[in-house]
Amino acid sequence: MKKLNKKINFKIASDGSSASGKTTGGKLISKKFNMKFLSSGSLYRFCALKIIENNNDYNYHFIKKIVKSITLKKLQNKKIYSPEVAKLSSIIAKKKFVRSALKSFQVNFIKKSRLVIVEGRDIGSVIMPNADLKLFFTCSVKEKARRRLKEFKKKNTKITLNQVEKSLIQRDKDDTNRKISPLIMSKNAVLVDTTKLSIKQMEIKLSNLVKNSIKEKYGNL
Repeated sequence: MKKLNKKINFKIASDGSSASGKTTGGKLISKKFNMKFLSSGSLYRFCALKIIENNNDYNYHFIKKIVKSITLKKLQNKKIYSPEVAKLSSIIAKKKFVRSALKSFQVNFIKKSRLVIVEGRDIGSVIMPNADLKLFFTCSVKEKARRRLKEFKKKNTKITLNQVEKSLIQRDKDDTNRKISPLIMSKNAVLVDTTKLSIKQMEIKLSNLVKNSIKEKYGNL
């Protein structure tokens, strides 16, 4: 399949709730098929980090300035994963002017990319409605909490499994019920339940979905 990359133009939208596997899955696909990978969540986190560094003072013009400075390398900054940044990113994600500015960035990124996968919560429904393949990740709350707790432990963050579970439930509720670009599953999206899947099983399942989708579009290249 890698040998076919120079001949194809293929774009994937990956959506799902927190800790559902959409980021892990997206990165697996990206590596497997040599595709560019963009996490919309990291965009909001990057903006939140810059807002905090500038004393929480932000408006449309400031957000536009931040967006112009974004590069994939800058999105690798570990500071964007701090609890303070995470909290603010979920707040600004509800702001229409913030979503508008970041939508423009994502749309331009997608246009310039021949092979790309973008993950988030409104990719298939808003950012990339004409994606060649739409994936929607889901997972049981208990499994999501277990995964997220494991991540917190690696960062030496003190928090209980019950606290993580409650936080995830609230975040999913907020994302699903927000007025602007809510988390929804597009009608033509493929549901991927990762509750009982290992990383290897997820890779196999997603690889097959991508290969079959490429064949549907291009036939036997």
